[in-house]
Amino acid sequence: MARTLEQERAAIEEEGRKLQERRQRLEEKEREAAIQAVEKTGLLKLDGKRLGGLVARIRTLGIEEVEKRLKA
Repeated sequence: MARTLEQERAAIEEEGRKLQERRQRLEEKEREAAIQAVEKTGLLKLDGKRLGGLVARIRTLGIEEVEKRLKA
């Protein structure tokens, strides 16, 4: 534990910075995992226009509605 209030404040700020960096690394790993999942489905092999249309339709309907329709 720090001896002074100023040292304690500095230690807390350092811990916060480290935590933020850790969160950022986790987000990067999650993004990479999502890209890998999409890549495995073959969607990245579609031509740009077709993939763009599909993504636009998903945006229009919303993720929940697309999932619901795909389950049906």
